[in-house]
Amino acid sequence: MDFEFKERYDICDLLEIIKILRSENGCPWDKVQTHESIRQDLIEETYEVCEGIDKNSPEILREELGDLLLQVVFHAQIETEQGNFDFSDVTNDICQKLVYRHPHVFGDVKAGNEDEALKNWNARKMASKNQTTCSDTLESVPKTFPALLRGEKVCKRISNGVGSEKAEIPTNSADLCIDKIKSGLESLSTDKDGATANFAQNQQIVGDLLLCFCNLNRILKIDAEKALTYSINRAIMEFRAFENEVQSEGGSADRLSDKQASRLADIVFNGL
Repeated sequence: MDFEFKERYDICDLLEIIKILRSENGCPWDKVQTHESIRQDLIEETYEVCEGIDKNSPEILREELGDLLLQVVFHAQIETEQGNFDFSDVTNDICQKLVYRHPHVFGDVKAGNEDEALKNWNARKMASKNQTTCSDTLESVPKTFPALLRGEKVCKRISNGVGSEKAEIPTNSADLCIDKIKSGLESLSTDKDGATANFAQNQQIVGDLLLCFCNLNRILKIDAEKALTYSINRAIMEFRAFENEVQSEGGSADRLSDKQASRLADIVFNGL
């Protein structure tokens, strides 16, 4: 095999390694992969990068960014083999995009603060994608996004695209969001028989409530995915502590008394 071993490699080496792995005499696994077969790997590596960020760990972040870069190069190599585009096209496209969407850096447009810079970016983005209405921008939010993330993106774009910047429109009022949430909670059917009979209605109300929470998170500048992740982790920790306590008393978490079950609910959801 014509390959030079080095003490330190660069992006060109990574491109060559993936090319070799995908070649006729390469790795039996790598050379049969498709976009579809490694799609989940791309998603998982992205989340692992996020874990490195959340843990504030340069070591984890460095490793996981490399794994994520591998996925980008892998997908680009598949397209290279099919004659559609190669990695240099990918890098060219993103460079072109960055220059075009930063006219306040690479052009004569002015941006005195973060909001003005973002406004320039969004205006250039809409122009490049031939988006002329707010609805166009909403429909462009990928349907493959996690629902919470997609909800926040849609709410943000509605807020940016509707009304004047100074208007107190419903999408920008935390108090109105809270009122909507309270009203929605009160309209849910909690009767045992009614809950079954009104399943479709409850499902729609819950969906609307979650969307209201997405918008409230946006207004309060809270990351919904991160907030929910922290609460889930806390609930697991609280449950483990409770389970250990029950077991130390000779009991079992799968057979709780009414008093223990009530106490467990208080412990797990004590944030509320």
